[in-house]
Order: sequence, then C-alpha cells, then structure tokens
Amino acid sequence: MPLVLSNTLSKKREKFIPLGKAVGLYTCGPTVYNYAHIGNLRAYVFTDILKRVLILDGYKVKHVMNITDVGHLTSDADQGEDKMTKGLQREGLPLTLEGMGKLAEKYTQAFKDDLDKLQILIPDFMPKASEHIKEDIELIGSLEKKKFTYKTSDGVYFDTSRLPDYGKLLGSDQQSDEEHARLKGKTEKKNPEDFALWKFNDSLGWEAPWGKGFPGWHIECSAMASKYLGKQFDIHCGGREHIAIHHTNEIAQSEAAFSKKPWVKYWLHNEWLVLGAGKKMAKSGDNFITLTALEKKGYDPLDFRYLCLGTHYKKPLMFTFEALEGAQKARRKLVDKVLELKDSESKESKTRQKKYLDAFGKDLDDDLNTPKALATMWEMLKDKTLSGKDKYSLLLKFDDVLGLDLNGAEKADVPKEVISLAEERQRAREKKDWKKSDELREKIAKLGYTVGDTKEGYEISQS
Repeated sequence: MPLVLSNTLSKKREKFIPLGKAVGLYTCGPTVYNYAHIGNLRAYVFTDILKRVLILDGYKVKHVMNITDVGHLTSDADQGEDKMTKGLQREGLPLTLEGMGKLAEKYTQAFKDDLDKLQILIPDFMPKASEHIKEDIELIGSLEKKKFTYKTSDGVYFDTSRLPDYGKLLGSDQQSDEEHARLKGKTEKKNPEDFALWKFNDSLGWEAPWGKGFPGWHIECSAMASKYLGKQFDIHCGGREHIAIHHTNEIAQSEAAFSKKPWVKYWLHNEWLVLGAGKKMAKSGDNFITLTALEKKGYDPLDFRYLCLGTHYKKPLMFTFEALEGAQKARRKLVDKVLELKDSESKESKTRQKKYLDAFGKDLDDDLNTPKALATMWEMLKDKTLSGKDKYSLLLKFDDVLGLDLNGAEKADVPKEVISLAEERQRAREKKDWKKSDELREKIAKLGYTVGDTKEGYEISQS
C-alpha cells in the first residue's frame, strides 16, 4: 500500500509522491522564550512519526526545523510585543540582542533535552532565525521588486490583494466584509489580512534598507525553508493553529517571491492536545504542563509518547492524568514483554513475521494510523503461532517507528511503597492472616502492581 497523507491544501487524502530523490520536510519549530509544554511536544511527536514512516518506506529525508529566537509577536497576526522581548522582561535580562541570545540559548537547550527524552530524531538542520537576517532581507527585497510590499509607520507589509488565491490553505476568505468595514480606518494596513514582513524598532534589531528593526515571523520560516530545502519542497508540518495565519502567509509570500505553485506540495497539521471542556493548552494559560512536570510526578517521558501514539494526529488528544497512567501501564507491560522475550531460545522465522510486518506498515501508510499500528502490535504478541524470537524481532522492527526505545528497555524499579506492602503481606501470610494478606494484595494492585507467591517468598510485576 502506498503512503497516503491528509493534505490540508487539497482538503483530501492523497498518495504521497515526492518531488525528487530526497523528501524535503519542514517543521515549524519553537519560539524559545519559555519552556515547551506537552501540547507543543505532541506536534513534534507527530512529525517524528511521519519522518520515521518515510524512512521505513525507503525514502531519504532532509528535515529542517527552525528555532524562532526573534520576530514572533504575542499575536500570530503581527500584533503586540515580540515574544522574545516579553521573555527578557520576565527574566530580568537586558533588552539587547545579547540578552535575547542568552534567553534563546537557555530555552533552545531545554527544548532539545525534551526531544531527546521523547526519542525524537533530531532534524538535519535547526537554523536560528537570528542567524538568517540576511536571507530575510533578500526575500523581502525580492517581494518589493515585484510590488507585493508597502511601507507604513511601523513596518513593511505584504499586500495580500495582489495575490488572487490568498487564503487557499484555509479554504475561505480570511475575514468577512463586515470585519473589513469594522477595521477600516483603524490601521495603516491596506487590507486587514496584510501582514508584516519587517517591523521597525530603533532600539533593538538589525539595519535594513527600510529601517532598523526585525523580521516578521512568517518571513523567517519562508527564508529558512527555501535556503535549506529549495524554492519548492515536499512537506510542511505544524499544529492546526498555524493554518489560518502563519502557514497561509508563508504560502503567500513564498509563491509571490519564487513563482512556484504550489510552494509546498503537502501540508500536514496535527490537532491540539486539550484538557477538560476541550480547552487547548497554551503557554499564556493556567494549564501549562511541561515534560519535566510529568517527570516530577513519576512518569517517564516515553509514557507521554505512548499516550500520543494512541490517538490519531488528526484528532484532538484529550489529556488527563488517568489517561497518562493508562499509557504508563501499557508501556510498562510492553517493556516487560520485551525483557521476557529477549532471551528466548526459540527460532526466528521471517516467513511467520511477514504477516505482521505487512499489517503494521499498512496501518502506518494509512495516514500515519498509530492507534491501529499499536493494535496490530498487541495482536501480534497474543499470536501463539509466533515464536518468542519472532515476537522480539517484530517488536524491535515496529519500534523503528514507534520510538519507545524498546531495544534499551530495562526492568522498572519497583516503588518502595509497593515493596513495603509486599513485605507486610508476606509476614501476614506467614502468620496465616489470609484476610490481611488479601487486603494488602488489593492495595498493591491499586498502585499498578501484581504480587505473586513463589517458593522463595514473592514476586512483583507491573499490572
């Protein structure tokens, strides 16, 4: 089965056909003014699965993920102050490019640490926006020559009225006539949808032909993507929140500058991670949960990765700690199975394995259907016609995409509380206090563990 992907641009599921020998993949990276939260990280797990599936299908992948360390305003629609400036103020750092660099270094490293913990394959290039100002200026200059720009008192803007198909990614006009009328006269912009290519700032920024300042967030991505992947490439990924503004504007300025349509062939967007009442997780909200916060609660980062795999990327991921506990138990059970099968003395048969390799690949080629792929994996583990060696080999092959580090699996440390209860239960059994023994067994079970009796005493395993 060929790889089929849901293309936001065409609004259809399409067979993937690359433009060239290597697949060009661009991922919208973080704005490094704060820690990434688990909602952000869901998007990077999704992109990682896509990349791993492409590799599984035999493609070479050239992957670029930008680091936004300047130019992203607090509103995605070019309003408010720069997010990096906001970060400097929050942490008491000087409002200078040096201060901005120090802030960016701190949160870029934290982000890379999160990627490492989640077994996310590091991109081939992770360019910083601040190191590509020259490319931004050149791209804006190209748009200026083609008369797609105009200047206001606060910056240089892209004239969306010059582009007949502006907004095609969203599939409708960006704003209604009523909204146009409401905003008329309240801004220097010719059209409400027009967006900043360069924002003036006399005290912070870089010199440019139009005045000192910094690039718009959208132009940064176009400049970096085209530098590393060319003026036309295969896949652009990001969260669904980017569709209406950021990715729409990237398409507009890039196709205007390069005269390439489509600039990107496939646009893939993941749904949000949401809490109760469907509320999206956001850095500015009170529902900000980091990977480190989960670790402090006793969860392995790969428990969160497993949780992400259980929901298709096109569906909202409902996050609760109960759901995370379920993912934790399932992943731990999987690890225990790997350790059990690792030293199996049975023989391996590629013929017996083929059925499940084909099914697993078919699941993933069906628009990265990870929930179905997990179901195939658990079905395989129940198959009595497979040897232990077959199952172990298949698990490691599946993990090339799942990314759960099964090859490095180690037996989990049993919590001291569970060991203490098991010891107390053993003493109760020695006294033939069966009622207390059963009560303690139930307490241990509620903590996610099973205690079994052996000739030597007892054995603890995760439920």
